[in-house]
Amino acid sequence: MKLRLDQNLSHRLRRALADGFPDAMQVKRAGLDQADDDTIWKYARREGLTIVTMDADFPELAVLRGPPPKVIWLRCGNQPTRVIETLLRPQADLIASFVADDQATCLELY
Repeated sequence: MKLRLDQNLSHRLRRALADGFPDAMQVKRAGLDQADDDTIWKYARREGLTIVTMDADFPELAVLRGPPPKVIWLRCGNQPTRVIETLLRPQADLIASFVADDQATCLELY
């Protein structure tokens, strides 16, 4: 699963998830730390990525434009990296199914 962590998620999350999500990377590492949502969206679409975000803008784009890319929307508010890791890690199978489903657009995790 090629997950791209939005700017609002810590770069430490990539390392914390490396064993379960080895292709996870923050958009900053792709040179998109100052990019607007539309630029990140186009990048993710072109590269076949799934955006992981806490920002409501990407789910709204997903509804308007449809996939790809797919969006995983973390609905937990601002939390420490450890909390976000414990939200994502146990959902690995669900995330894999979501990514594989051609019809799915947005996965909300609480």
